Amino acid sequence: MGVIGIVKGLANFAALALSNTKPALPQKRTNGASLLGTLLFPLIPFMLTNNPLPDGYPWGKLTDSGTNPYVENPHTGVTRYYDFTISRGLIAPDGYEREVLLVNGAFPGPLIEANWGDMIVVNVRNNITNPEDGTAIHWHGFLQTETPWEDGAPGISQCPIPPGASYRYEFLASLYGSTWYHAHYSAQYAGGIVGPMVIHGPTQAKYDVDLGPILLSDWYHKEYHDIVEEMLKPNGSPRVVSDNNLINGKMNFDCSTVAPGDKSPCTNNAGISKFRFQTGKTHRLRLVNTGGDGVQRFTIDGHTFTVIAEDFTPVKPYKTNMVILGVGQRTDVLVTANVGKPDSAFWMRSNLTNCSPNRQPNAVAAVYYDKADTDKAPTSQAWNIPEDPSCTNEDLAKTEPLYPMAVPKPTYTQTMEIELFKNASDVTLWKFNGVSMRTHYNEPVLLVANEGNFTFPREWNVVNYYSNSSVRIIVRNRSAGPHPMHLHGHNPYILHEGPGDWDGTIIRPSNPHRRDVHIVRGNGHLVMQFDGNPGIWSFHCHIVWHASGGFLANLVVEPKKVDWLRIPRDVERNCKAWDWWTRFNVVPQIDSGA
Repeated sequence: MGVIGIVKGLANFAALALSNTKPALPQKRTNGASLLGTLLFPLIPFMLTNNPLPDGYPWGKLTDSGTNPYVENPHTGVTRYYDFTISRGLIAPDGYEREVLLVNGAFPGPLIEANWGDMIVVNVRNNITNPEDGTAIHWHGFLQTETPWEDGAPGISQCPIPPGASYRYEFLASLYGSTWYHAHYSAQYAGGIVGPMVIHGPTQAKYDVDLGPILLSDWYHKEYHDIVEEMLKPNGSPRVVSDNNLINGKMNFDCSTVAPGDKSPCTNNAGISKFRFQTGKTHRLRLVNTGGDGVQRFTIDGHTFTVIAEDFTPVKPYKTNMVILGVGQRTDVLVTANVGKPDSAFWMRSNLTNCSPNRQPNAVAAVYYDKADTDKAPTSQAWNIPEDPSCTNEDLAKTEPLYPMAVPKPTYTQTMEIELFKNASDVTLWKFNGVSMRTHYNEPVLLVANEGNFTFPREWNVVNYYSNSSVRIIVRNRSAGPHPMHLHGHNPYILHEGPGDWDGTIIRPSNPHRRDVHIVRGNGHLVMQFDGNPGIWSFHCHIVWHASGGFLANLVVEPKKVDWLRIPRDVERNCKAWDWWTRFNVVPQIDSGA
């Protein structure tokens, strides 16, 4: 049960993989306008090579890879413009056709590519109809320094974008590396609103080919709103079971397992993702867990990885055969195509752990060397790696940031507990710091605070840190399952994690790990610390169903500076448009809304 390649579902993996990888469905049927996961997807960078900057080094004097990006960043003077339209469409990412929320007609959505120090402008138009719904987009991992209203959390940093309207996001790429964007409105991103982001910057790592983003995601055949409704009914279960697992939005599905009475079209062997390795060359892979729940275990048969970055943090390189990713986490790895001959092919695998409820845990993609037949299925064997039942990330002692930063003495320390409970209506919800959060779309916390009002309803779960400049949070998990904890607006120090209560130990205080998502294990603890960045910042479990169930707090950082923020009029105009739309339309907010 606990070995990659021998885990549950391997029997039907053989049936799903078949003897060839020629898809039964065209790309337009499986993924709409997206080319991700096909051999036609261009190598990175493709947008920037067509728009070169003076001297070839857009970060100027900071080109030296010894520059710490957390204390200094460039301003290139370049703005990257994108236009997104959010709409519904019928596609079949794994052969099971369902209605999916698309970005520019694509799932996954288009790549956003920029240089460290560029401004990024994304005009998002909400064309969600039948039924209409609001939306908002979060730019995961971006600090949003001096622009907290662009964070994309509805009811917290902005009002939702109403149907038929647009909102323009504008923010600085102050860190570099690999990340993603996603809807932050109810559980909407589990319905399809996700896409990759690549911010280019200096690197000490040497590689020949940037293969680009590899998005790993559990997949659900039901509509996200129907899942939330089922989960939050009286005596509903908080354990939401995924139907499949995808790599770059693709995987096969055994249509014989579709429930009787389900009329949705289903096609076997819909098609898997494919990648091309250049024999003898070293490739950079940008791994991102964009799923709703699942902890992913990523491998390539026979190949060893060199890890060079985790989230937006370059790390001292270390070798591994497997990468573990909780929802929202990113890991950049290097892999050299020196295992086989030029006509070799290998399976890429990403398996959901036993900690993630699932019906089909095994995702595969095909990796082809230069002269391999791209219609022929690989025959490689999986690594034999036991599964860790704690479902945690790598040992913190193993992951050391490339640019050292000693943890400062905290000015405030707080313990925040995770609890599962039933309310008076027998609905199972989550409490975080003693409160099950529910947002108010029409009154974003940031806008209320900017007016000088720091008294909030209890259900908004707002925690005010006043003038404290360095805050330490001890997360105590009183539930049995793991939770990927994500803090907006910061790249916090990760000081310790483990079972039970914290004993006060800090892993490498002279240079602790830093990342914006880290897993707290079941019945365990996670200790993190952040330096002040004025704003209202969400701190939540990135399992989308848990956030829907109230697992989210809003942190007020440096309220005096929040009071003085000069928030653009566009934010107010969007709220007025949302207010007007909600006068005549009922918003079906049955969950936290976050």
